[in-house]
Amino acid sequence: MRIGVYVDTENITRNGGRGLRYDVLREFACRDDADALRLNSYTSFDSERAQADEDYKRNVRSFQAALRDFGYKVIVKRVKWYVNDDGKRTGKANSDLDMAVDVLLEARNIDRVLLATGDGDFAKVARALQNMGCRVEVVAFDNVSGELRREADLFVSGYLIPGLLPSETRGPEWGEEGSRVRGLCHWYDSLKGYGFIRYLRFFTGPLWVTDTKRQESPYASTFVHSSELQRAGVNTAELPSREVILEFTLLPSPTKPGDLTAQEVTVVPRPAIRDPRPVPVPVRPGASVEPVGNRAG
Repeated sequence: MRIGVYVDTENITRNGGRGLRYDVLREFACRDDADALRLNSYTSFDSERAQADEDYKRNVRSFQAALRDFGYKVIVKRVKWYVNDDGKRTGKANSDLDMAVDVLLEARNIDRVLLATGDGDFAKVARALQNMGCRVEVVAFDNVSGELRREADLFVSGYLIPGLLPSETRGPEWGEEGSRVRGLCHWYDSLKGYGFIRYLRFFTGPLWVTDTKRQESPYASTFVHSSELQRAGVNTAELPSREVILEFTLLPSPTKPGDLTAQEVTVVPRPAIRDPRPVPVPVRPGASVEPVGNRAG
């Protein structure tokens, strides 16, 4: 199986994917022994800002170097500045066309394409790829186009992929007792006041086998009480749901020794903390920094 990965870096970073681990994204795309034929990341670079801001220039260069270490080709779109009729300067660096052209030209040699973007403009690209015989997968976080989700052969919220986002705190590995994981409530009984949350344990094996009782399923399911959901502000009348992503801690069951239950539940995404400074984020196995987006205007 030959894989092509195309990352709309600015779109992902602005929409919930701050600090995304590109090595984990590659592992997810290449699951089941697939071979990465193309790994493209489309980023922007503001030359004017770089001349005045050494931190910006250093962090962007460091981020790009880290991507190359993981095997990605970095395609840089330089920011162009315009002055509108009101005299306000606006910076633009849209890589959508570059990314669309590249993936369509290279698709003849690829079996499966992973698009890391939530931009609805890529819905037509997805259809064109499918007509060329490619399977299309989409990974994104927030503000994902509904049309793009429907066109994809597989859509996976980046929040649900183990390790794709850096953990806010150090602790047990994803899926272990005491770890923070994310999943979807796939069964809920309002009369009994409890439900079950399904989460991805790992991304090897068939992702379509969602029945956690089957040995080959990469998923697990854990009990959640209605009180935990209500404390998190979840409208339980909407459950079960594929739209409500829950983050929770796996802790021992107070009634069934040996079982784990979902506790300390919160809803994802949480409000983003906006910080104008470039912030380094950890990646495996070393360290890198996240891309610094354009802050025009």
